[in-house]
Amino acid sequence: MSLARKDTDAGLRALVASTNIKPEQKVPQVLSKLQDILNRISVQDDRELGAFKNSLFSHGILQYCAGVALKLNYAKIEGGYATATQLAEILSSCCVGVDMGGDTEAFHRQLLPSVTDSLLSLASRLMNRALAGNGQPEMFRFFKKVMGSVCWLLKAHGHLATQVLQSDHYERMLMSEEERVGTVCVSLWHQLLTANSELVAGLGKGPLSVILDDVVYRMAHTSNPVVGGAAVRTLLLVARQQESALQLIIHRFKGLEGMIGREWRGRGFDEEVDQLIKLLHREVPKPADHTETWPEECVRAACVIQAAWRSYQTRRRVKNLPRAVRSLQRSFRERRRRRAQQAQAVCWEEELRLQLCVRRQRARREFHQKQLQLLQLLPPGQVQQYLGEVERQAAIQIQRVWRGHRERRNFQQRRNTHTQHRAAVVLQRTVLRFLKRRRAEKAPPSLSPWIGPRGLTDSRRAELKREVEEHIALHPSSVVSLEGSRELHAKTQALLLQHLQGREAELREHTHTHALLAQINTDLELLLNAPSLSVATVTDCDVFRSRSAPVAARARQSHNALLQAGRLPWWKMLGDGDITCPESESAHKDHRLEAEFNSLYLGGS
Repeated sequence: MSLARKDTDAGLRALVASTNIKPEQKVPQVLSKLQDILNRISVQDDRELGAFKNSLFSHGILQYCAGVALKLNYAKIEGGYATATQLAEILSSCCVGVDMGGDTEAFHRQLLPSVTDSLLSLASRLMNRALAGNGQPEMFRFFKKVMGSVCWLLKAHGHLATQVLQSDHYERMLMSEEERVGTVCVSLWHQLLTANSELVAGLGKGPLSVILDDVVYRMAHTSNPVVGGAAVRTLLLVARQQESALQLIIHRFKGLEGMIGREWRGRGFDEEVDQLIKLLHREVPKPADHTETWPEECVRAACVIQAAWRSYQTRRRVKNLPRAVRSLQRSFRERRRRRAQQAQAVCWEEELRLQLCVRRQRARREFHQKQLQLLQLLPPGQVQQYLGEVERQAAIQIQRVWRGHRERRNFQQRRNTHTQHRAAVVLQRTVLRFLKRRRAEKAPPSLSPWIGPRGLTDSRRAELKREVEEHIALHPSSVVSLEGSRELHAKTQALLLQHLQGREAELREHTHTHALLAQINTDLELLLNAPSLSVATVTDCDVFRSRSAPVAARARQSHNALLQAGRLPWWKMLGDGDITCPESESAHKDHRLEAEFNSLYLGGS
């Protein structure tokens, strides 16, 4: 070791051991000296660097950085959290590649757990500041750097992964719903499993389940392709490295392959998606003594859930029993009251009909009496004339009533015909305007002919042209030559021709877009005006059938899945997740429902 190195190490040790300097002032000085020494030693061989890292551990400098420096409040320190991030990067780098002599137990059992906890604590504080309402944008960048330091440390010391998963600080990161935090966590495990292929075998079932739960949760609750790609690749690495891990994924996450294929195809990593789905569909070999019985804890938990659910239902029924009785009594009284009202209304109607009949008979009797009295008062020679006049008045009255009825009926028919005629005229005008617009859009653009200047004769035009040529000859342009002007004119004409030729394609695309919008509006109007299923006819159903076989098959499959979900038992409806039916039942019921709902599609024609 050089003399300058020894003096620098002695100065660093004295600075760390000094009690006259405040911790807030000591940290920037320690960081500056560490950076200076590492920059000078990094150009030497690896043995010199490893020996220096060992001296940092033996003199307690690494212990000071992990136990004291990283736990300070950096809002009051020069450089702020940027200083803490640099110190975390140097600390994780100094814990990797240490040339240990004989004190390896203290390094692995004391220093490394302390460094891991300090880094996670700093990352948790940075995450909270980044997610706060008044947090600064660079805090999340510092958080990513600190998590990168944690990843660098775990790549060299894989046994610390269990401590990370059991840490309260990492649990707070898992509980965060922020998409950026999820991206960092998923990327951490993807990089770690890519660098260390033996880490899955070293983890137990519990820590591995925590990693898988977080990865699948982040993948299911985001649409970010970065998170989805890292999650798919992480699951693929875990499934490839160990058969037991693949079996754990298959049995723990039912329907994972369907969700992956539905949500993450066409995002740029279809090859990894297909490989993972192929592994999930593969039958995992089971041990010889394996039985299909559930663990005792699962059985006990299911019994407790069922008992709690049944007791809740029983209590709810007992609680609602008085209300049900009151409702039943109320409905019975209301029904009896309606029956009494209906009976009373029938009695009133019969009584009114009887009164009308009595009044009509009375009026007829009075009319006949008056007629008889008039006949008795008339002379015998005028009786026949009077009866003829009465018959004529009666015929006129009957004709008046009949003509009024006929005119009312004809007016109703004429009104319907007139309404239909007006509707047909409006439709024809609309169609004609639409066809005129379509023809105008499809017609090629007409170039307006050149219109020369008005009021100029041929002699005047030739004179002006001669003056222009003389002026150009006397004052040649120093910027563009005559050949350049001609070439520029030719290019301009070519660009103009290209623009005019391209307008036809733009007009066709614009017309196609309007046609698609019209089709979408038509489908929306059909859906809004669709009759209910109770009154729908075969003609109404034909409107909603699709002529596309894949679309009809997909609609039929979704409808069958919905019908199957409605037939599930109550204990399968307790969860909040998606209900998936067994493949054997769905394959058996698809064939039966295909004939029952032939090509039924609810998405428009």
